[in-house]
Amino acid sequence: MDVIIKFFEGQHPIIQGLIATIFTWAVTAAGAAVVFLFRDLNRRLLDTLLGFTGGVMLAASFWSLLNPALEMAGVTWKAGWQWVPVGIGFILGALFIFALDQYLPHLHLNAPMEKREGVKTDWNRTILLILAITLHNIPEGLAVGVAFGAVAEGLPGADLGGAIALAIGIGIQDFPEGLAVAVPLRRYGLSRAKAFWWGQLSGVVEPIAGVLGVALVLLAQPLLPYALAFAAGAMIYVVVEEVIPEAQSEKNTDRATLGLIFGFVLMMALDVGLG
Repeated sequence: MDVIIKFFEGQHPIIQGLIATIFTWAVTAAGAAVVFLFRDLNRRLLDTLLGFTGGVMLAASFWSLLNPALEMAGVTWKAGWQWVPVGIGFILGALFIFALDQYLPHLHLNAPMEKREGVKTDWNRTILLILAITLHNIPEGLAVGVAFGAVAEGLPGADLGGAIALAIGIGIQDFPEGLAVAVPLRRYGLSRAKAFWWGQLSGVVEPIAGVLGVALVLLAQPLLPYALAFAAGAMIYVVVEEVIPEAQSEKNTDRATLGLIFGFVLMMALDVGLG
């Protein structure tokens, strides 16, 4: 871990955020690459992995985003009022994903075409599935970028080990997300190569969002508590609105719940142990 930290220390913050989110994109691609080995995946295993994804995202939202945001807000806000900028950012993040969910055409995993959401379009199932996972990856990339931006500004509650831990945690839970896109596409008749291509493509938004997150913090440091909380609100909206319901939809509730618990503990351990 010391080698990784030293490597990041020598980079510009934007490069740090870009490298970290390219890593998360690469793990998404690794998950999508499972289609070269299997045409389908046991639904119980998939639900367990989706639960794990939700657990990582929930833990990251608190340990890596909300908790540091409260510490940073304490620098400029009176004691007892730190929750104000954090609460505002959190609500705005949730509303941002809510708006995307209402207008961006997408289709949740394993849902029939008649249940596609967003504005009406004649786009095919492949594109709609990709856009659904893209909704996940926007706040994830933004969270990683904002975390590295906070380190660059030297603010309380931000450290390089914690930002790297967040990137590792987000990357780990991106593996089942890549898999969750590619495997259904393979099942629907796409070739292995095409299923992999579309599966990994769902993660390409993370480096873009990561760089934007770093740049936002560097340009407007006072917005940092809002930005961290914004990313947390967006991530929790995705977990509650999509990840948990999808993991619980096939009656594998116990496995999905245990997956969530283990994902939460892993992300907590990464943040506390490395931060």
